[in-house]
Amino acid sequence: MKVVLALPPLLLLLSALAGARAAPAPRLSCSKRALGGHGCHGVPQAVAALRPVHESLQDHFWEGKGCDTICYCSPSELLCCPK
Repeated sequence: MKVVLALPPLLLLLSALAGARAAPAPRLSCSKRALGGHGCHGVPQAVAALRPVHESLQDHFWEGKGCDTICYCSPSELLCCPK
């Protein structure tokens, strides 16, 4: 008998949860940096914290000591995003 009485509140709770939209997890955003007069080929020399991802992947760099941030060099800016 208790199970039958507990069923309507449980259904109400489940329907409320199903209708609620999940919020996305907070993420760090990407950052853009002006290149100035360097251009993509001079970026690793101008910014000591950058190193190439792979020799076959042009204009992509890791930033910092680990592999937490990846950067892409476009003609006018450096776009860096957390992994």
